[in-house]
Amino acid sequence: MSGRRPRVVVAGTKFGRVYLAGTARPDSPYELAGVLARGSERSARIARHYGVPLFTDPEQVPKDVEACCVVVGAGINGGPGARLAGQLMARGHHVLQEHPLHARELADCLRAAREHRVVYRLNSHYVHVEPVRRFIAAARRLLAGQRLLHIDAVCGFQVLYTLFDILGRALGGVRPWGFAQLGDLPPEVADLAGAPPVYRGLDGVLAGVPCTLRLQNDMDPADPDNHIHLFHRVTLHTEGGHLTLLNTHGPVLWSPRPYMPQDMRATVRMEESGAPCFGYPSAEPLGPAAGPDQRHILGELWPEATAAALRALREDIEDGTDPGRDGQYHLTLSRLTREVTDRFGPVRLHRGTPAPQVLPATALTDDAPRPGARP
Repeated sequence: MSGRRPRVVVAGTKFGRVYLAGTARPDSPYELAGVLARGSERSARIARHYGVPLFTDPEQVPKDVEACCVVVGAGINGGPGARLAGQLMARGHHVLQEHPLHARELADCLRAAREHRVVYRLNSHYVHVEPVRRFIAAARRLLAGQRLLHIDAVCGFQVLYTLFDILGRALGGVRPWGFAQLGDLPPEVADLAGAPPVYRGLDGVLAGVPCTLRLQNDMDPADPDNHIHLFHRVTLHTEGGHLTLLNTHGPVLWSPRPYMPQDMRATVRMEESGAPCFGYPSAEPLGPAAGPDQRHILGELWPEATAAALRALREDIEDGTDPGRDGQYHLTLSRLTREVTDRFGPVRLHRGTPAPQVLPATALTDDAPRPGARP
């Protein structure tokens, strides 16, 4: 891209800080033109940090700003994000909006984009995170030549929509789907644990493939961004092995299916088979063998993901892409997410949840210091 980059405004300074960091990257297709927020001290400090104006009303956004990132909670979280997106589109700004939205709000935004002839994209964020992109690309290569037999997926309820987006992009869609009713453990079995389970499971079919979904369906309303055990974990089982996204931020692992070939019947020792698969590692990372630390995730991976989402928006603007095409896919994800959340029922609330004791891997090795041991 030559010449001056087009300008963008970021609305919201909570998760919006990730978008702001993304616009500051050298690979961002946009130049930051300002911050749109309510005017808190935090927002003022952020605007000063980036050396841009702080706007407190969408009417203040300059007309020459090409796009706006709306990173403000929408109705599903009790916020005005969808309404703000509509106001900005009515002023002629293209919009990239952070998920989630009610299906009704999303449909309203798509209609507004068509009415005002602007591009609108809903961003589920995690599909742009580099290890997830690697998993999706590997899944597409795998499924081009292997039949998918089963899907295992685990997530927290806060990221269920994004789990379906990851699967939809890996599998080429989510239809047809159907899920059984949620089953509970018999009381005499549940009482053996002395505490409710962290995850509850649901069996069904997704994209025409048998699927097992486990969901952490609880939260502390006083600390809603914490106490999730993991964001996403997905395993795709195929005839030749299984591909696993161990964590949203990696690693991505390939495990060939254990297979005992026919020539083993005639060998003296079992390992003497000449089958090529006997030389394959039983598990192998695709990319880095370890996931990044939290500082790298927040400071590098997530901002890079927002830069990737902005590049997709910019491409749509340049190509004049009809936002309805991608919008229909997200409407489908909204319906799927609503159906599954209805199956799981209301979120179980915990209050005063203690902070976890987060451990490094070194705490689990043989040479780790023993509790109470003298240095």
